[in-house]
Amino acid sequence: MDKNLLKLWHSVSSGPIKQEELADVLQLSTKQTTRNIQKWSKEGWLTYTSGRGRGKVSNLQWLKDVESIFEEHALKIIDEEAVDISSKYLLFEWSLESKLRLMNKFRSNFGYVQNTNDKLVVPRKFPFLTKHPLEAADVHSANIVATIYNRLVFVDEEGIVYPELAHSWDIGETKLRIYLKKDIKFHDGSILTAEDVTDCLERIRKHDCYKDLWEPVQKIVVAAPLVVDIHFPRGCSYCLQMLGTMNASIYKEIKGNLIGTGCFYLEENNDHKTKLVAFKEFYGERPLLDIIEFVQLPVGFEIVYRSSTENQPTFQVESDSGFGLVVMNVNRNSAIQRKEVRDYLHFIIAKYRHSIGKVDQRILPNPHGCLIGHSKKYMLSEVERPSFSEPLIIKLVNYTENTTNWLKTIFEREGVPVHIKWVSFKDTIANNVKNEEVDLFIHGEVFEMNQNFSFFYFLRNGFSPLASVLKENNKWMDYLEEYVNTPFEEWTSLNLKVEKALIDESIFVPLYYAKRQIPFSVDLMNINIKHFGYVDFSKLWVRPTCN
Repeated sequence: MDKNLLKLWHSVSSGPIKQEELADVLQLSTKQTTRNIQKWSKEGWLTYTSGRGRGKVSNLQWLKDVESIFEEHALKIIDEEAVDISSKYLLFEWSLESKLRLMNKFRSNFGYVQNTNDKLVVPRKFPFLTKHPLEAADVHSANIVATIYNRLVFVDEEGIVYPELAHSWDIGETKLRIYLKKDIKFHDGSILTAEDVTDCLERIRKHDCYKDLWEPVQKIVVAAPLVVDIHFPRGCSYCLQMLGTMNASIYKEIKGNLIGTGCFYLEENNDHKTKLVAFKEFYGERPLLDIIEFVQLPVGFEIVYRSSTENQPTFQVESDSGFGLVVMNVNRNSAIQRKEVRDYLHFIIAKYRHSIGKVDQRILPNPHGCLIGHSKKYMLSEVERPSFSEPLIIKLVNYTENTTNWLKTIFEREGVPVHIKWVSFKDTIANNVKNEEVDLFIHGEVFEMNQNFSFFYFLRNGFSPLASVLKENNKWMDYLEEYVNTPFEEWTSLNLKVEKALIDESIFVPLYYAKRQIPFSVDLMNINIKHFGYVDFSKLWVRPTCN
């Protein structure tokens, strides 16, 4: 089956057409289009008579119903082949009726499979951007990182630190000593050493996106076999919490391949499928599932964690999807640098914020702040409209499209000239140059763990769009310096002080809280929502059907 042939079938009817129009439909060169047309003609799908001379009209005549034949073939493939093979055909440009029939058929083969291996197949809308801990700046990639790597420690929602690869530690004012567990195996069978840990931590300490966060750490050395010392002469109250982040996952690199110690290892990863396999020599409790496959499906396909039992009812598990806020790019050489402009935009957002839930039923207006349970509700007085000599540029990313259009509408209603600039999700994460070319944007943030540390991490890590705004101003850098020597137990009040200052300066404006409902079939057991609002695969199992 040829996706280009199906695309042409839907776009062009029998009759006269110019060859340039065919090339435009297929988004191919004229030469590539000619080769394809000749091939399809030989296969009996169509006849094509070329017009004589440049610009002359040609004639195309369809001989077969392409979609009906392709659909019949696709249904057979779904019956006979593995889901990762058949799923790629769902990405073709089908008519709505054919797409629904194929998706319904596909669902019957989706979910949990129990034979020699217990396998859970999970639909995904987009391929994972990366599996590298230092590059995992989006929640989907971070979920994979959390599954195939381990950290030295784990930090829970209350900020309490628990052992992971480390079994114990001694912490002083200028040094943290880490004691590693014995005989921990990497996925290639090699044993974790103190040298592996120091090499890995040195990479993150020197990485452009994390060097500001790790700035207090001056040296990381092997003190003895399975003992690592982390030195911070000026103090670093948050060193242990820093070691619990996804980006501080421990791995080793061999010929460009990353190897972890996690309960699952990555066996296959491509545009169609990501396959995780249980690591039988995992130092902790072995996963109860053997295989997890993430299979690429069309955007409209419902994301359900489902077992293989037909007609199994589902139930909803609520997951925290973080919060959204409007970030003002005060470093841009435009009107956004003027506080009266930012304050006026802030006033408009606060005025209309109550209506944001109409845009997306999963979000709730947030008139407080980022620190749930601690941030106070704030009120704004009416602000006089400043003058505007040119439109403000608002960045639009695919996941913020609806809320960004809402923002544009309320600004225009109040007489603020704006222009939308579309930026890809990948560029938004990895390319801060794109962020510097806009005046403001909506940013969605999901805290990884304890919110006291996660808020600071949001202000400081290099992938955060807010960090690049703050680092250009000495006032904000002075605030960030306070964290180094403030005991972690006192961070709540410090976070609230910094948050209030950012809101008062209209550098960021709280917009919404986000929740999502994840459907699970009722026979999926031990569902635990862990990192970034995603399920913990290490504990998941399926209750078998017994007589």
